[in-house]
Amino acid sequence: MNWDDTRVIPVWRDLSLIDDGDAASLPSAVICRDPAGSAGSACPPAADLLAAGGEIVFLGMEEDRAVFAVDLSDLEEEEAVAAAGSRGRFQDLWRAGPSIDARGSALMAYARGMLYWHRQNRYCGRCGHATESREGGHRRRCANADCARNAFPRIDPAVITLVEYRPDDGQPPMCLLGNHHRPPPNVFSTLSGYAEPGESLEETVAREVFEEVGVRVSAAYYQASQPWPFPSSLMLGYRARAETTAIVVNTEELVEARWFTAEEVRGFGEWGDGSAAYALPRRDSIARFLVDSWVSEVTAR
Repeated sequence: MNWDDTRVIPVWRDLSLIDDGDAASLPSAVICRDPAGSAGSACPPAADLLAAGGEIVFLGMEEDRAVFAVDLSDLEEEEAVAAAGSRGRFQDLWRAGPSIDARGSALMAYARGMLYWHRQNRYCGRCGHATESREGGHRRRCANADCARNAFPRIDPAVITLVEYRPDDGQPPMCLLGNHHRPPPNVFSTLSGYAEPGESLEETVAREVFEEVGVRVSAAYYQASQPWPFPSSLMLGYRARAETTAIVVNTEELVEARWFTAEEVRGFGEWGDGSAAYALPRRDSIARFLVDSWVSEVTAR
């Protein structure tokens, strides 16, 4: 195989390698070019990096270059960083995502999700025998010839919802946002939850909203989706129309929930702004897309 310009994305225990030298672009440690020692190379040869790891997944072709993911989880962190020839460190992609361009973030999310699936499916769920990687890492097969069960990557569907209320008395529309237990503590975002077996996505929206804030919704409309490999979800964005406005917060899910007008939301600070009383979700999240879309629509009326 010609390893020239082969791209290798290393993952260590669900963390992604972020180059400290240039966090604003695709980390140079992700792009491994042969031959070793070529001008500007930040990595060892791609073949060497793949050999240093465990599980390997072929992610596809990008601009006529092969892209692989390699799991370095069996190494100690310092060894994994050294194997990748990086001056960076392994970080939570969810935290580092805003500082990485969309292309780099998508590749690392893909790599992380696939390698997580491999680690969770090393043994057959039917007979307990070890499984083997097939088709470039996109299928695992039970090594027991009497079983030979195939397993394929799976995703968990989850809904994320912007709940709105439009009063009949001429008062401005409002959206319902919740303050979750996870940091930063001043962020108010949309509501979300996983779909359950036998449930439509619209039913999931209604159930999750009622369980989290006690508000009943009459309709839900699909808006957009976003891959969410934390560890293996697909976020399906909805807007829902509220029938009631009384809030009963489920404190296991939320710290607080409130109705806000579009004008109030426009006064929110950005994610990470600790000085703001209320802050918006991250710009790269579907939650932010849902909020911004609603504010733009309401403001334009």
